[in-house]
Amino acid sequence: MISVKRVSLFHLVILLGAGCWGHAFGQTPPLAIKPIRPSQKAVVMQTVGVTDITITYSRPGVQGRTIFADAPATMAARAKGEATLDNQNERQKGEPITPYNHVWRAGANEATMFQVTDDVLIDGQPLKAGTYSLEAIPTPGEWTIIFNNDPGQWGAFTYDEKKDALRIKAKPQAVSDSQEWLIYTFDPVTANSAQVNLRWEKIRVPFTVEVKDVKAAWRKHADEMMAANPTNEVLPLQVANTYLNRDKNYDEALKFVGQSIKLKETFGNLSAKANILWAMGKKDEALSVADAAIAKGKADKANTAAFEKRVADMKAGKL
Repeated sequence: MISVKRVSLFHLVILLGAGCWGHAFGQTPPLAIKPIRPSQKAVVMQTVGVTDITITYSRPGVQGRTIFADAPATMAARAKGEATLDNQNERQKGEPITPYNHVWRAGANEATMFQVTDDVLIDGQPLKAGTYSLEAIPTPGEWTIIFNNDPGQWGAFTYDEKKDALRIKAKPQAVSDSQEWLIYTFDPVTANSAQVNLRWEKIRVPFTVEVKDVKAAWRKHADEMMAANPTNEVLPLQVANTYLNRDKNYDEALKFVGQSIKLKETFGNLSAKANILWAMGKKDEALSVADAAIAKGKADKANTAAFEKRVADMKAGKL
């Protein structure tokens, strides 16, 4: 016979376990009111090809203070080596906000965050796709720009050089006008690169983010999306149209439109195949597929008017 005491104990264990499970897996974040911060948050994003480059940071102001300068001996004594001195709770009146030769969060509040959706080159040095904290070590003639694998840190107080993914050197540029609030910009931008500019006070620090092969990055994303959606006929059709209209790579276009048709025949992919065959000079085959496309479109109640006019021009020798 099972005692009431044992049953009660068993139920208590179950209830406690359920409570812990709910705490671990069903807990909602605590309510919080967004604070008003003197250094306000900003996000800047630039797409290069299909690669997104995003910098999330907070914008400290000059506000009449000394920004870039050597740390006085009493200030430097508070840190070992390159360790950060960017601590407003310890900073004395007149001490620089960003002392030379010490790690700086390259912003304010949380560590500045640098994200890239594909592998890139930073001033020619490889950096894997991912999310990094962005730090800097300024000096009068050369800055060290750091991409660190700890993007969740506050400031640079827990910065660990062993977690660096990349360090590059950048040349600071003196400018005549003073930038009151720290800002990051992308300028200039080319088909496969973007120059990042850190601008604060009378200093600009540029470095370049380059996508080595834009087409390869696009194809990688396309392949991943098609693999994740193997029954979707629209995705290979989009790839086919890109090869047809942008690259004039008709063999690849024909291959991918064939994949789309194999998944599901539509007016869209049949008419695309007709256009590809026409561009390849296979006119008889193109017209045969075009007629099939129009028939499919009418059956599906698609708007075929523009394509019918194009096919009529094909048959009349106007194209």
